[in-house]
Amino acid sequence: MVSPRGPPRARPTDMTTPGPLLPPYGVVVGLLLHLVVYLVAVLYRDDNKIKKQDAPALCDLHCCKDEPIRNGLIGQKPPSINPERLKDFGEEDYLNGDVKTWEMKIVSRNEELLRDALSRIPQSSSRTSLSSSNKLIRFEDISAAAFKIQCGVQKTPCMYSRLSKQYGMDIYLKKEFLQYTGSVKERGVLYLLTSLPQDQQRKGVIVASDSNFSMAVAYHASELRIPVFVIMSTSTSPARVKMCREYGAMVISYGTTAKDSQTHARRLAQENAYLYLEEEDSAVYLSGLGTVGLEVYEQVPKLDAVIFPAGGHCGLLAGSAAALKHLNPRISVIGVESESFPVLQQSLKAGHPIEDQACSNHHFYGDVSGLCFGSNSLQLTGKLVDKVVAVREEDILISMLRLLEYERATVDAEGAIGLAALVAGKLPELKGKRVAIVICSGNLELHLLQQCIARALTLDNRVCRFSLVLSDSPGDISKLLEILAREEARVLDIKQEHTFVTSELFTVEVTCTVETRDKIHTAQLRNALLERYPTAAWTER
Repeated sequence: MVSPRGPPRARPTDMTTPGPLLPPYGVVVGLLLHLVVYLVAVLYRDDNKIKKQDAPALCDLHCCKDEPIRNGLIGQKPPSINPERLKDFGEEDYLNGDVKTWEMKIVSRNEELLRDALSRIPQSSSRTSLSSSNKLIRFEDISAAAFKIQCGVQKTPCMYSRLSKQYGMDIYLKKEFLQYTGSVKERGVLYLLTSLPQDQQRKGVIVASDSNFSMAVAYHASELRIPVFVIMSTSTSPARVKMCREYGAMVISYGTTAKDSQTHARRLAQENAYLYLEEEDSAVYLSGLGTVGLEVYEQVPKLDAVIFPAGGHCGLLAGSAAALKHLNPRISVIGVESESFPVLQQSLKAGHPIEDQACSNHHFYGDVSGLCFGSNSLQLTGKLVDKVVAVREEDILISMLRLLEYERATVDAEGAIGLAALVAGKLPELKGKRVAIVICSGNLELHLLQQCIARALTLDNRVCRFSLVLSDSPGDISKLLEILAREEARVLDIKQEHTFVTSELFTVEVTCTVETRDKIHTAQLRNALLERYPTAAWTER
């Protein structure tokens, strides 16, 4: 029976022609991906082997030529000595052993230039300190030092100063007080420590003072994992002791004077094979300090003169002069010291370092008042430095005030003494020229800072005091205050004395301390008060 729908339709056939027998496309892609992953893994493993075999120097791991320089090494490290044991080291018998040390290897390039500088350090174990070398340092020594310490110290700015217009010259301030310990001494100390033999680095170093040199040794020795001991007298400021301990050093208080501390430190060095370090003019230390001259020359083009602090510790002046005179002999190098301690000028006249017993190391002057510590730096100074001038204490205080007001820089006497030469007008030949001043230190204790600023304001005729006698009646004090307000003087303090008054009865003696803008403003105020109160007495500074 035929279906009414008609015959069944034939199924459609595949019209594509069969191709060659090949694996599916997905399989091919998978095989290629596996092959690529395998090749990458093999290359990565070989690259790691090469990196491990040819590891760069320590400096190259965290230093880049075009990046800012930072202090210290990457990451935090434990201090060299457990701070909990500080109180146990008051006697030397506790220092025999039981001190944890680390073995390290100083790796760096440019070893050819360093060999000559390292050969100047005595290697004999019988010596407990670094002796001075009678040979003058070379420019290559300073260049080698700059390369080796570039990762451990800041390349501080040398900036144009707002004080330039006031003193009629282009002034650039090299701000070395921005170093981690607030002092330029870090440069010489770091190069000194990294140049020590590995055996001595394991044994440790010891210093005996509370100076910037000791602070720099405490910090950088701890960073390099060199055991470090600092002997301080019992009269040392507690703030200095605390800071030195925070840097990672073992601080021992011994004796009432610096001489007692030094004697104790030398005895400990002999008994325990520590290296006794003191600020001497060895070639290595001077080369590290001389890197300041290299940076100033690089940062300020067309320099006419550079001013450095001098005094007995003139290593910065001598080392930097060696660099600057090599690069440009026409640059004038000038040293500045205090009139109270003209150690360098006297030593240059005598032709040898003098030992002036009057040079007590006052806390205000710091290292500026120290004794001349070697013939090497003295010889370099006599040969390369163009001029050495002396300034008064008043000029140093005013320069500290100028730096605080115009540069927002809190510095000590050693840092401000270079600018003091311009404040005192001792260098008129520099008018209209381009001058760099090295501000080398900013470690001023707080109680001294307050006294220095108060004294500087008085010396600068910015704070004055006067006394006068008024009748003890209502309204007289207010009239005095009206005159001060009209003259735009700021009242800092006012006192009234009723009892101990030698004048007639029912009078009061008024003592007033006011702040003015400058010397001219003070003279105007004085004339106005004398016109109203002829018996007013001014307190001379």
